[in-house]
Amino acid sequence: MMKKILLLSDTHSFLDPRVLGYAEAVDEIWHAGDIGSFEVTDALEKIKPLKVVYGNIDNARIRSQFDEDLFFTIEGMCVFMTHIGGKPPRYAKGIAEKLERLKPDIFICGHSHILKVAFDKKHNLLFMNPGAAGKHGFHKKQTMIRFEIEAGEAKNLVVIELGDKPRKNL
Repeated sequence: MMKKILLLSDTHSFLDPRVLGYAEAVDEIWHAGDIGSFEVTDALEKIKPLKVVYGNIDNARIRSQFDEDLFFTIEGMCVFMTHIGGKPPRYAKGIAEKLERLKPDIFICGHSHILKVAFDKKHNLLFMNPGAAGKHGFHKKQTMIRFEIEAGEAKNLVVIELGDKPRKNL
C-alpha cells in the first residue's frame, strides 16, 4: 500500500497556514526538528499521523515528548530521522557511524534550513533535508517535500515552495 508523506522541518514555532492544505493530502506528516512549540505539533496531529524528532532549539518539555532520533520501517523502507545530520559526504559528528550501523534506505534531517535531496552512494541511501517551513533563520524561501513510499521505493518526490518567508515589520 502506498503512503504519501509530507516532510517539513525548522518551523521554529510558526506553522504557516498553507502547510495545513498540503497536510490534508498526505497519509503521514514527518517533522525533522526545531519545532519551537507544541502548537505546531498539536495542529499537525489533528490532521494526520505525525512522526517528530526534536531539534537544538526545542526546550526540555518538547524534548521530553519527542526523541532525538527516530528509526522506523514504512512500506518496506527503513527510515532514520534526526535533526542535525549534516549532508553527504560530510555528515555531522556521529551520524556516519549511525548510518553504518542502522543501514537506512532514507536518511532525513533538518537544521541547515537548506533544502537538499541526494543519493549517497557510499551509504546506499536517499538523503533528504526539506529546508525550513518556518520564518526564522537565514533561508529566503519556506520549503517542504512531499513524496510517496510504495513497495520499498521512494517516488514522486515534489519540492513545495511556500514562497518567500514573511518579512519582519521594519
